[in-house]
Amino acid sequence: MTKEQGISRRGFLKFSGFGMAGLAAAFGLRDMARQPTPTPPAGDDHSTHDTPAMAHGGFGTVGQVDHAANGFDPHEILTDFDYGTVTEENGRTVRTWQIFALDREIEIAPGVFFPAWVYGSTTSAASRRAGKLIGQCPGPTLRCVEGERLRIVFGNGGSHPHTMHFHGIHSAVMDGAPGIGPGEIQPGSRFTYEFDAAPFGCHLYHCHAVPLKRHIHKGLYGAFIVDPDPAKYTGEEAALARARNHNYPECQAIHEMVMVLNAFDTDFDGENEIYAANTVAFAFGMERPIAIRGDQRQRVYLVNITEFDPINSMHIHANFFDYYDHGTTLRPTLTTIDTVMQCQAQRGILEFSFADHEPGLYMFHAHQSDLAEQGWMGFFEVTKDK
Repeated sequence: MTKEQGISRRGFLKFSGFGMAGLAAAFGLRDMARQPTPTPPAGDDHSTHDTPAMAHGGFGTVGQVDHAANGFDPHEILTDFDYGTVTEENGRTVRTWQIFALDREIEIAPGVFFPAWVYGSTTSAASRRAGKLIGQCPGPTLRCVEGERLRIVFGNGGSHPHTMHFHGIHSAVMDGAPGIGPGEIQPGSRFTYEFDAAPFGCHLYHCHAVPLKRHIHKGLYGAFIVDPDPAKYTGEEAALARARNHNYPECQAIHEMVMVLNAFDTDFDGENEIYAANTVAFAFGMERPIAIRGDQRQRVYLVNITEFDPINSMHIHANFFDYYDHGTTLRPTLTTIDTVMQCQAQRGILEFSFADHEPGLYMFHAHQSDLAEQGWMGFFEVTKDK
């Protein structure tokens, strides 16, 4: 794709726009309407310190992202779990998703448009609300239960070959890697990935077409959560499994969130200019913090899919959390920590509460200064209200 104008690593507030590719017509998908590009605001890194958006120590952007035009909102992605369609075959639960790869432009910071490649699901909240397929970044959070048969009907509605590779256990033919099984799925073609959900944990899926760094960086990834099946465990382990399974009240009592750590190389020089959790820079900043109850346990499914940086991280202020590396254990692998590092594709579950804290705003962010200052930071707004 042709780059109209780049954004230097330190010229973050000098915005630019990009063109958007249309959808492939092979599946009868409607074209997404292109939104007009806002007039780029003037200014540089030091010209907006007295604006409301910059009131919290210089972290933030000027203006607002048009989430309606994007078709998805980082706040909705926090709690939007796509359970697909559940049927029963020969006494066994089968969970099916219809997923497409799409080309579309998304707004990743106010006035900054990125020519993305994205996944969309017919059963995601965004698609159901719009009454049509919505491609989003990150892709829909697919959620299932350990031992279920999973069926992912993948259609390539984009302009390049793509795949879906799931982190988990499956046969070679279902791996979604080039040269294995069906290999890369060509534009206008379909393939059905089918395998059993194992192991339980916090996983991810992404395109594995080459060049891999480009297909991931452009936006083809999403969280993939496999809940433990309490029937497979006994005693205390069964109780811990119920607290991690969305079908049980023990789990429903916990406030669950999904944060996919990503970044964008807006001038395509192999170096990121914008960092985020759930795509939009400073999406959870002081103007729109994440509201949580102090008396409720919090669970964050944290997935790092940042390209071009070897490590990403999450640090929460004034508190500590337990961490389940990859989410594949029922007991934490690290306890009472306030910062965790993840390489690309590493993920895990954070659990914590603010029960002993006064109400207020509590910051969280990457503990690499560049990443925080360029978009990956936010706030929890803690209340005592039920």
